[in-house]
Amino acid sequence: MTISLHTNWRDIPATAHGCAAALGNFDGVHLGHAHLLRSVFAARPDLPPAVVTFEPHPRELFRPQDPPFRLTLCTERLEALRALGVRHVFQIGFDRAFSELTAEQFVDDVLHSALHLRHVGCGPDFAFGHRRGGHVGFLAERTRQLGMGFTAVQALADEGGPFSSSRIRRLLQDGYPGEAAGELGRLWCIRGVVQHGDKRGRLLGFPTANIPLGRHLEPARGVYAVTIRLPDGRSHIGVANIGRRPTINDGQQSRLEAHLFDFEGDLYGQELSVCLHTLLREEKRFDGLDALKNQITLDAALARQALAASPASH
Repeated sequence: MTISLHTNWRDIPATAHGCAAALGNFDGVHLGHAHLLRSVFAARPDLPPAVVTFEPHPRELFRPQDPPFRLTLCTERLEALRALGVRHVFQIGFDRAFSELTAEQFVDDVLHSALHLRHVGCGPDFAFGHRRGGHVGFLAERTRQLGMGFTAVQALADEGGPFSSSRIRRLLQDGYPGEAAGELGRLWCIRGVVQHGDKRGRLLGFPTANIPLGRHLEPARGVYAVTIRLPDGRSHIGVANIGRRPTINDGQQSRLEAHLFDFEGDLYGQELSVCLHTLLREEKRFDGLDALKNQITLDAALARQALAASPASH
């Protein structure tokens, strides 16, 4: 199924009018988000299913000093939404001017007049408008006045509480990518363009694809068993290091370095998705490159074992 991305909310084609849309940031597109989408679309199965979301995430605008925290950037989020049956994504550019719109302006001018939505829905914590002045109760009443349908969706929860992006972030930062995958409904991946590094991995016998974390959340630093998706759709298993490479005093900026098992080819400039299965060990410093090379050899063997036992890698 194809999905259409609309980034100019003031100029929506007529072919995208009349949708049923779920509202939210959808960072991660996790099981709780999937529950929200199913509930909203089930209320009006006769309408095209859509999502209204924002880019950048409002927190990135208001708290730029915060460390990067995103689970999914635009492309990954779009693919996850497509997999859930969404046909239209209205990705609103979130800037200072947009943040000044009142809650009533957001509903009247954006959702109703510009996007021409016929039905909307959201979770219990959705807040919108200037200083987050709008809430579920206001949205329900204002959409009723405008002749739009509305669905309030209770959060999906388990014994640990509601599924949430913040809960998944904590799991990743604590070194539990498998548990995070269980709440996402898929492996968590870092997507980025391969850049030139210092070629040190090649000298050690383990050439790596170097990908900056960028705006992605930094998970627990260490070595992971991974699956790497190539632009042509092929996948390779491998081992990856996330961190600051303390043995060679690389220093300041964390990065992802992925070694693809049994791969020959040039990946520079290509966009890869590196999906985390298991944290094999935490980041640590070794006494010299020989010790580091021995450890990498062991890491690679452990990664192969872990991936052989992981159904998600097959």
